[in-house]
Amino acid sequence: MSKENNPSVASIVQAASTPFKATPNENTSRVISLDLLRGIVMVIMALDHVRDFTHYGTFFNDPTNLATTNPALFFTRWITHFCAPIFVFLAGTSAFLYGVRRGSTRALSRFLLTRGLWLIFMELTVINLGISFDISFSLHIFQVIWAIGLSMICLGGLVYLPKNALIAIGLLIVACHNLLDGIAMQGTSLPAVVWYFLHQANFLLTGPNSAVFIVYPVLPWIGLMALGYAFGHWYRPGSDSARRKAFLWKAGLVAIGLFVFLRTFNIYGDPRHWAPQKDFVFSVLSFLNTTKYPPSLLYLLMTLGPAMLFLYWAEDRFKRQEGFFATIGRVPFFYYILHFYVVHIVSVLGVLYAGLPWRYNQLSAQNMAQPEPELLQYGYPLIVTYSIWLLVIAIMYPLCKWYDRYKRNNRDKWWLSYL
Repeated sequence: MSKENNPSVASIVQAASTPFKATPNENTSRVISLDLLRGIVMVIMALDHVRDFTHYGTFFNDPTNLATTNPALFFTRWITHFCAPIFVFLAGTSAFLYGVRRGSTRALSRFLLTRGLWLIFMELTVINLGISFDISFSLHIFQVIWAIGLSMICLGGLVYLPKNALIAIGLLIVACHNLLDGIAMQGTSLPAVVWYFLHQANFLLTGPNSAVFIVYPVLPWIGLMALGYAFGHWYRPGSDSARRKAFLWKAGLVAIGLFVFLRTFNIYGDPRHWAPQKDFVFSVLSFLNTTKYPPSLLYLLMTLGPAMLFLYWAEDRFKRQEGFFATIGRVPFFYYILHFYVVHIVSVLGVLYAGLPWRYNQLSAQNMAQPEPELLQYGYPLIVTYSIWLLVIAIMYPLCKWYDRYKRNNRDKWWLSYL
């Protein structure tokens, strides 16, 4: 066995006490399995947003409410739970691989800071407009892109830490943040608002026609991105594929096993316990109905465990970088921004077809706080939602393919790394 595959104890200790580094001359070809996984979750994500805009009750109907849902609707929502954790986790992995290409921790830190600020700006402007179609910006929505942006800013400081310290911080946040579930703030005092952004999702009216909707409290996402960054070590150029597959297999099984054990006995990890329901199917729904806002430990175990097993399965199975999902997975931010506009335009047509004013399709502060009675009843069956979803993907794919080709043909344009 070579020295590289059998490192000494001294070399392991040294690696654990220094930040990740690489020289800029290493091979930087993309990892197809990561692009493939990212592309799959981006496509699934669009289903959730199409459902938000087109299904019965639109944004005011909770598909995971066991008192009002049905299995088809529940699983339409549940399958999309995989999207945000994988998206954030792989954003951390991409940050690590970007650092490998740059070969400089300082350059990586500066990039994470500027990109994080850029993402927050884009969330509150371009993305919010695509979601709301409200040019007055009466509703400020803090969703996954803002959480990624602030997590990147935090990661910009964490990258200077030794590897084991960074992993420890990530695990501490992800595993222990549910200890804070009992802290519930009210009102609009400064400590309360800070807490909402950290760990308690909330909808705040800040004026007669102004509101803030904090959908993604950021604390758990910071820990998850730190772990995603550490995970990138397994995909650095020259890494051993066999060792990586062994890790992926074990990590996936451990995550799923830990989820099943903790959830079965309602030990820890989610503020919402499961309980037997009226029949076996709904009992399963209760078991799977973990908390996303903020993401509980069990929610993250439930979603990231299968993701690890998928990466294990996909290792070396796919060679074509031009595949459907891999293409979308290489341009996730471009896809994310544009798909909201496509979904919203299609949904406006649906509102007009139903004979309602198009303003009912605006997500303004007033509509969210006091929705029109007709809007609460508006919507189409799930079969229509799925049909619209396929239409949206059919529109998005050629656009993503064009942009992916443009990026690869213009690698010298620095600004492309921000979109």
